[in-house]
Amino acid sequence: MSETPLALDPGLYVTATPIGNLGDITYRAVTALKNADLILCEDTRQTAKLCAAYDIKTARSPYHDHNGERVRPGILEKLQAGARICLVSDAGTPLIADPGYKLVREARNLGIAVYPLPGACAVVAALSAAGAPTDQFTFAGFVPAKQGARQTFLEQIKNAPGALVFYESGPRIAESLSAMASVFGATRPAIIARELTKLHEEFHEDQISELHAHYIQAPAKGEFVIIIPPAQAIAPTALDIDGFLTRALTSMSIKEAAEAAASALGISKRDAYERALFLKGRK
Repeated sequence: MSETPLALDPGLYVTATPIGNLGDITYRAVTALKNADLILCEDTRQTAKLCAAYDIKTARSPYHDHNGERVRPGILEKLQAGARICLVSDAGTPLIADPGYKLVREARNLGIAVYPLPGACAVVAALSAAGAPTDQFTFAGFVPAKQGARQTFLEQIKNAPGALVFYESGPRIAESLSAMASVFGATRPAIIARELTKLHEEFHEDQISELHAHYIQAPAKGEFVIIIPPAQAIAPTALDIDGFLTRALTSMSIKEAAEAAASALGISKRDAYERALFLKGRK
């Protein structure tokens, strides 16, 4: 028995799609994708997998940074004529570190209705399960690839309030962590979320320098979210302090380890020094 098409109001539907697990799409999104006149895709091959999974037969057309200037006028004409068009990215919520804002902006300027169809978003998924403070954060997108631009970029945002959140890819994760260690401090805590909602999903929390060393020794594929919690946002426990000092004492003097702990964990240098002495077996 064939499905009866549901009425969609004319306009542009900014439609979130799964970031990995195909089950993470909303019923509303599937309904819109099935009943739209056209789906605009960052990569039609990627969207074809989702459409096959949900028996979505709507026509698909590419829309991305490289063809946007050329095809956008035609898309806007269709929308002005009453078309119902869904905009999707390869994964997650369109416009969040993905192309699309120019189309949305110009559609709104022309009085065309734009509807958000919310759903999966990697930055929100990572923050929800990382255990970092979430009341305030800065999403900075992808770190620049070139060394000079990367350093400048990180310097400009290092004092932003709340947690800092970045996207990164497997081939560049080690380089980005190296730059972050330089700008934010090698002992600054960080959380890496990799392959969210997929088979090999993992969260890895450690000092930035330790995370950098890990991905140098064991390169990993996939998509990453890097979370740098706000400095001194969480009061360290005795186990946190002892763990930090124990690691630091393997390569630092007692004084250096105490100073590093005081800076990274927000504790007094005197308390850190006395604890380091104890751990070293001198007290």
